[in-house]
Amino acid sequence: MTLESEDLFLRPIRHRDKREWMELRQRNLDWLSPWEASNPAPGGYLPNYHEMVRALNSQARAASALPFVITERQGGRRPIVGQLTVSGIVWGSALTATLGYWVARDRAGRGIAPTAVALATDYCFWELGLHRMEINIRPENAASLSVVRKLGFRDEGIRKDYLHIAGSWADHRSFALTADEVPGGLLRRWLAFHR
Repeated sequence: MTLESEDLFLRPIRHRDKREWMELRQRNLDWLSPWEASNPAPGGYLPNYHEMVRALNSQARAASALPFVITERQGGRRPIVGQLTVSGIVWGSALTATLGYWVARDRAGRGIAPTAVALATDYCFWELGLHRMEINIRPENAASLSVVRKLGFRDEGIRKDYLHIAGSWADHRSFALTADEVPGGLLRRWLAFHR
C-alpha cells in the first residue's frame, strides 16, 4: 500500500531499496547520528539493512508495525528522502501506536516530515481504526519538535531514560494525538495551515 499527498509518498520499505537507502543515510550521517537508536546490550549489535527490513516486514505481517520509506516526486523520479515507521501497534482496548521518522537534511524544513506524519496518522485513525498516536522525541531535537508542534500533538511530558540513543539512555518528550482531536483528519488540517 502507498499513501500519497501531492508530490509526497509513503510506500513500504523493500530489500531492493538497500543501495539508495544506505547512500542517503551515509550522506546524512552527521545529521542523523545524534538521534540514532543504539543497543545497550554487551556488544551492542544492531541489525544490518536486510535484517532490519526482514524484521519490519515480519512486524507488518503481524499487524504491529507499518514500515515506510518517504519518497518525493522530483521530475520523473521518486527518490527516497526519509523513513517513517508506525510501531508498537496495540489493538484491543488501547488502539494505539508510536510513530518515528527521519528526513534527509537537504529536504528538512520543506513540510515533508509533517506531511508524512499526517498521512500515516490519518491512515492509522481512519483506515485501521486506531485511537491514539504517540511520538517520542529527544528534548534537544529542535527539528523533530517543530514537526509535532506544527501538527498540534499534545506535549505529555518527559519520559526519563526512555530509549538508548547514540550510546546512552536518553530522556524523551512524549507527544500524542487522538482521533477525536482531528475529526476532519490531520492531513487536511496541516495542509490548510501549511498553504
